[in-house]
Amino acid sequence: MDKQDAVASLESGSPSLGSLLQPSRLRAALKANDRLKLYLTVLQAAAAHARAPQQASLDLTREIAAADIGQREDADWLHDLPASASLHGGSVQVPDLPRLAERLRDDLAMMARPLIEGPAADAALAQRVAHWLEHLHHLHGQHEPRLDDKALAALTQGQHGHGDSLHLTVMDLHKALNRLAAQLASDNIDGAHAWQLAADGSDPPRIEAFMRGLNRTRPLKGEHPGLDTAATRDGGKLLIQNDIGTNDAHVLVIQVDTDLPAPVITLTYSDLHRQRFIFFQQLLAEVGARWTEAGARTTAGLNEGAAYQVGTARFEAKDEAALAQQLEGIGERIVFLIDWNRARKRLLPFVDKAGALAVLAGGVQQRCGHMAWLVAGGDRLVWSAMAAQGTGMFRLGDRLDEVLGADAACDFLIEVLALAWRAAQHQQPVALVADETRALLTRRLHGRRGEFELLEEHAGLCHALAQGLRDALAHGNERDAPACASLAARAKTWERQADHLVMRARTRAERQPQWQPLARLIERSDDVADALEEACFVLSLNADHFSEARKEDGHHEHHAHWGAAVRETLGALAHTVLTATQDHVKALAVARTLGEASEAGDPEEFLAASWRVLQAERQCDELLRSARRALAHDCRKRGDAVALTLGNELAAALELASDALLALSYGLRERAFHRIEAAAP
Repeated sequence: MDKQDAVASLESGSPSLGSLLQPSRLRAALKANDRLKLYLTVLQAAAAHARAPQQASLDLTREIAAADIGQREDADWLHDLPASASLHGGSVQVPDLPRLAERLRDDLAMMARPLIEGPAADAALAQRVAHWLEHLHHLHGQHEPRLDDKALAALTQGQHGHGDSLHLTVMDLHKALNRLAAQLASDNIDGAHAWQLAADGSDPPRIEAFMRGLNRTRPLKGEHPGLDTAATRDGGKLLIQNDIGTNDAHVLVIQVDTDLPAPVITLTYSDLHRQRFIFFQQLLAEVGARWTEAGARTTAGLNEGAAYQVGTARFEAKDEAALAQQLEGIGERIVFLIDWNRARKRLLPFVDKAGALAVLAGGVQQRCGHMAWLVAGGDRLVWSAMAAQGTGMFRLGDRLDEVLGADAACDFLIEVLALAWRAAQHQQPVALVADETRALLTRRLHGRRGEFELLEEHAGLCHALAQGLRDALAHGNERDAPACASLAARAKTWERQADHLVMRARTRAERQPQWQPLARLIERSDDVADALEEACFVLSLNADHFSEARKEDGHHEHHAHWGAAVRETLGALAHTVLTATQDHVKALAVARTLGEASEAGDPEEFLAASWRVLQAERQCDELLRSARRALAHDCRKRGDAVALTLGNELAAALELASDALLALSYGLRERAFHRIEAAAP
């Protein structure tokens, strides 16, 4: 009688003593779980070989070693079993099926024992276990060792909704064992439930290393459950187990063998999704994993293409420092597996399969993951951003990589993953993520030069008009008819050039509907140019009037110019309009970079420039009234009705330019979050 049986014999008399059995039973159950998964993998491999005998048999050497199959005879038998299978009619014949069924039955009973015995027994699990124990008993005594598709699925299928199976029962037992392990844990090491560790204190630093990596990226999963970790010791091996997410078959077991000359990690990973399995292989290769061949863990043709995958990786460390680094690297990468397949499917409408994998890999490299993107809306964010570009850019059925190009589409999606994670970190609303995604796509679509080319060129002409007018007033050129005539001529040339840009935008809008919003925006900009050109013209008329007045008044200079109050107020008005024009140019420069390559402060800089344009318009309203008041006072004393009229028109034209700049600023702000078409090459 071993220690477990000895304590078990006392359990009926004192139920509380049953708790003494649980740690050792749990360890035995977890080891039985490893063997059960191996047996099911062997059975799947046998079925695959029977259906495709021309293919080489799968090499399960490492899986057998990881399952701790101690006897050489058993190890050899399991290794050779798949090659002995053959197809007879529609059934798979496995000569050693009775022996395999017996092993399955024994280990199922051992795995279930901590869960179906004692006061905390799970009746539902106990009933399922009893059913499969009976099923395996009949299978063991079966006259012909054959399994048809239905019988094979009853043992190996791993999807809920297709009926119960031995595989599903094993997975549910495994989850229950994880919960039991958490209850039994005598220690908590950085979130890992641990018990019965090495007496010399060597295990906690190793668990801490694993948890350091796990906890570094744990926030990336958000509120999604998963990443529960349990650790214990089995002889010369430290065992660390992580349940990853909520998927029944998605678990990871690490064995750290410290009895060897140099520490060795053996990692066993199981997954229902082949693509995710390969993805994780690549992630762990970065920290030194040497995996068995990919084919060794892939069973095609079973479980509707979602067969239970299991694989083993080996890590060799030269010392404890290297071991800690490997454990930390493993822990850091697990979070990227949670809801991975859902994220991959959400990406497929926009890029091909290789592109989706590249995007998910990019999320790993940037340590932003994909969960924040899924929580923020996932594919809906991208669909909405595409729809906001208008029908002229995307047609029904267009895929993102067909419009942007494969590399640019992947880069865009990786950046969307990153901005969703940044928003989650700062607890920003989902609506902001949607706006940023839309702005980012706009920049990706039109983000080089052509997008703002016409607007920037037009803004440059407006700035030249405002600069010339301000300088003329600052230098007192309202009394210099030739100088003002020259300014008016230049202004007319600039205004015609601005008109030409408007016509170009309208022509493009007629050919391409997506240009219509930009055409409307540049028309608002042209209102600024028209008002400023009119102001230059009025100033030239005023200079002509003063020139004639000097001649008629006997060259009395004090009668042939404005007073100081008028000059100061009109100069301030022209300066305010020039400043608003400069702020508009700044806003355009920032708007060109919003989304794709903008700095963190660019949106704030853009909004600040737009706000200054608004303030300038309000200042101009007040300055217009001040200018009219000063003109009325100044011209009444001289009785100069012409100067009063022209001065009022000049001030009104400047104020009108500020109104147009405000309307333009509002349009540009809206456009920054919509599509701005690039100029056709």
